[in-house]
Amino acid sequence: MYTLCFDFGNTRLKCAIFEGKQLLKLQILENDAPETILALIREYQPAKSILSSVIDHNKAIEPLLAAHTQFHLLSYGSRLPVVSPVGKPETIGADRLALVSGAVHLYPDRHNLIIGLGSCVTFNFVNKFHEFLGGSISPGLEMRFRAMHEFTAKLPLVKADWNFPLVGYDTRTNMLSGVILGMSKEIDGMIDAYQEKYDRLNVLLTGGDQDFFLPHLANEIIPDPNLLYKGLYAICEHNS
Repeated sequence: MYTLCFDFGNTRLKCAIFEGKQLLKLQILENDAPETILALIREYQPAKSILSSVIDHNKAIEPLLAAHTQFHLLSYGSRLPVVSPVGKPETIGADRLALVSGAVHLYPDRHNLIIGLGSCVTFNFVNKFHEFLGGSISPGLEMRFRAMHEFTAKLPLVKADWNFPLVGYDTRTNMLSGVILGMSKEIDGMIDAYQEKYDRLNVLLTGGDQDFFLPHLANEIIPDPNLLYKGLYAICEHNS
C-alpha cells in the first residue's frame, strides 16, 4: 500500500512515496498542476495522501487527491502526536508541525530540538511531554547570500560551496566563511542555550542545506534529511 506525502516549500515542491512504513522514493515536482499530481496517482495507486504546504498552492489538487485517496491537508487543526500550547497555534507552519511530529514519533521519551535548514533556519522545541513550545526562525543559507548581494553595490551572488578556508582570501571565500561558519556557530550557540535549560536533549538536524554544516558543528546531533516526510507519514496514519 502506497502513501503520497507532499511537501510544498518555498524553494521546491516535493513528494515522498511510502510503501507501507518505508520511504521508497523522494520526487521533486516541476509544478503543482492537477496533471502532475494525477500522474503520480496513476503510477502508484496510493491509498492515502497528505499535503503540507507553506505556499499558495493550486487548490484544485485537494479535491483531486480526495477523490482518489484518503486525503489529509495538514494544518494546526489536524490530529497530531503533539499539542501546541502557544498563543496562536494557527500561525504555526505546516512544515514545522511535520518536523516535530516526526521527532516525537521517533524519540517519544526525550526533549527534542529539531533544526530545519531550508529557506529559513527554524529551531523547533518539543518537550518530553509532547508539547511543541515553539522556537525561533532566522534567515537561511541562500537568503543570507542573496541579502548581501542585493543590499550592497558590489558584493557578488555566491553559491554555497564546501571548499573555503576559515580566513577568506578573496571576496567569495570571505562570504562563504562568514555565512557557513557564522551560521554553524549560531547553531551551536543555540544548541548550547537549550542544553543549559533542558536535560536529555535530542538534537536533530534536517533540511536541504544540512550537509554544508555537519563538518563544522561541535555539538552531538542526529542528522535526518527525511525527518519531515517521516513526520508527514506519522500524521497521515494518525488521521486515518
